[in-house]
Amino acid sequence: MSDLTIRDTCADDVPALTELLNEIIRAGGTTALETPLTETELSEWFVTGEPVVSSVIAERDGVALGFQMASTFDPLPHGWASIGTYVRIGVTGAGIGSALFRLTFANARAAGLTALKATIRCDNTGGLAYYARIGFRDYDSNPDFTLSDGRVVGQTHRRFDL
Repeated sequence: MSDLTIRDTCADDVPALTELLNEIIRAGGTTALETPLTETELSEWFVTGEPVVSSVIAERDGVALGFQMASTFDPLPHGWASIGTYVRIGVTGAGIGSALFRLTFANARAAGLTALKATIRCDNTGGLAYYARIGFRDYDSNPDFTLSDGRVVGQTHRRFDL
């Protein structure tokens, strides 16, 4: 991944990140998001919104391969933020998430956060493995989490102390 660039996101990244995330949403199976987002929604939730503490992008040759954000949008204990990681279909498992986390970790520490919370669908084996691999530990679960089509997939809540 030596030719991979990791940097903070900016408003100019919103169209590419919207396309990337909506592809993941349409494919299903990994995110709790079920409806594609508009560029305005993605920007407010993942890039420029007030609750966003960190938003970072991985790109190669100007193409967005993934992004990660930490936000205080959810009701959380003081000093915590929720984290979300999204990697382009077809390039998962290539170290992009770990590269993103290095900058997210630095940004979260600089912001004075004490913990990051990841909420992962229990059927998202790749996401569960990723968060475990980078040091997140289970602390709670919601076995009854249900998708809009009625499928019960459950959720695992993991934390990473900074």
